[in-house]
Amino acid sequence: MHNSIIKVGSIILGTLLLVGFMLLLSGCALQKDLVASRSNLNQKISSHTKNIKKIKTDLKAHIKKWNKKNKKLQATQAELRSLLRELREEARNLQGRLEKSTRLSEMSAKKNQEHYKMIQSIMKRLLHIEAYLGMESTESMMPSAAEPVKLDKDRPAKKLTGDELYAAAKKLFDEGNYDAAREQFQAFLNENPKSKKADNAQFWIGETYYHEKWYEKAILGYQKVIEKYPNGNKVSGALLKQGLAFYNIDDKGNARLILKELIRKFPKSKEAQIAKKKLSRMK
Repeated sequence: MHNSIIKVGSIILGTLLLVGFMLLLSGCALQKDLVASRSNLNQKISSHTKNIKKIKTDLKAHIKKWNKKNKKLQATQAELRSLLRELREEARNLQGRLEKSTRLSEMSAKKNQEHYKMIQSIMKRLLHIEAYLGMESTESMMPSAAEPVKLDKDRPAKKLTGDELYAAAKKLFDEGNYDAAREQFQAFLNENPKSKKADNAQFWIGETYYHEKWYEKAILGYQKVIEKYPNGNKVSGALLKQGLAFYNIDDKGNARLILKELIRKFPKSKEAQIAKKKLSRMK
C-alpha cells in the first residue's frame, strides 16, 4: 500500500515536471517571436520615417518652385493691370484732347478772322495817313490771312541744378500736383541717376501714383526702389506702401506676403510696427 502511494506520487511529480518543462519551452519560443516582431516593427517604422522625410523634402522643393512662379505671376498681373489702366487713361486723355482741340480750333478760327479784319482796318488807316504825309508805305508789313503773325519766342528758362530740380518736384508733390511732380522727379533721375536722393525720387514717383489711386503703377514704382536701391533708406517704406497698394486692389494674399517680408527684414522699423497692426486687422 505504501509502495503504491509512492509510485502514484512519483508519477504525479514526473507529470508536473514534464508540464513545467513544456511551458518553459513554449515561453522561450514566445519570447523569440516577440523579439522578431519588435525587430520587424522597428524596420517598418524606420522605413516609414525615411519615406516621410523624403516627402517633406519634395514638398518643400515644390513649395519653393510654386512661390517663385507665383511671384513672377504677381508681377505680370500687376504689369498687365497697370498697362490696361494706362491704356484706358490714355484713351480718355486723347478723347478729351480731341474734344478740346475741336472746340479750340473753332474758337481760334473765329478769333483769327476777327483779328485779321481788325489789323486790316488799322493798316488801311496807316496807308491813308502815310500817303497824306508822303512817307514810305507799310503795305508790305500787312499780314495775309494765310500767314499768322509770328511772335517772339520766350527766352529759354535757366537750367536748374539737381537739388533745385528735386526741391521743385517735392514742392509740386506737396501741393498735390502729382502729374507735374512725377515728371520733375523723373527728370531729376534722368539727369542725376547716381544722386544720393535717387532712391527718394523713385519712391516719390510711386507715391504720386498711390495718391492718384493708380495702385498697379504704384506697386511697380515701389518695386524699382526695392530692386535698384536695396541699400537705400526708402526700402522699408516702399515695402509698406507696396503691401498697402496690393490690399487696396483687394489682393490680400500678396499684401500679407509683402508686409511679413517687411517685418522680417526691418523688424525694428516704424514701418514694421505699422505692418503688424495692419496684419492683425486683416485676419
